[in-house]
Amino acid sequence: MNDVTPIQRPARTPEQVVFHRIELGQIMTLYGRMVAAGEWRDYGISMLKDVAVFSIFRRSAETPIYRVEKRPKLIAKQQQYAVIGMDGRILKRGADLKQVLRVLEKKLIRAVD
Repeated sequence: MNDVTPIQRPARTPEQVVFHRIELGQIMTLYGRMVAAGEWRDYGISMLKDVAVFSIFRRSAETPIYRVEKRPKLIAKQQQYAVIGMDGRILKRGADLKQVLRVLEKKLIRAVD
């Protein structure tokens, strides 16, 4: 008789969707320009199982005015990147983050004028 207890492996934690360094660099470049223009004040990053979200705030106590979302599961259908407004409308969606962020760069041009 063998009294060896089987080794139990810990439950595998679900993988998170994350922004990679290049993606964060593109987002933070735009964020820095908007902070310098006085339009944005704070941000938050959430990395969940199905989505990574970069939330942009005008003031830290508010709801986000924009959300940049990465959803890799949508890469084949609707593209993985989206910029979503405060009201929940999708302002731009695409496969290239730099192209998707251009919808927010247009707001920078108006803010500086």
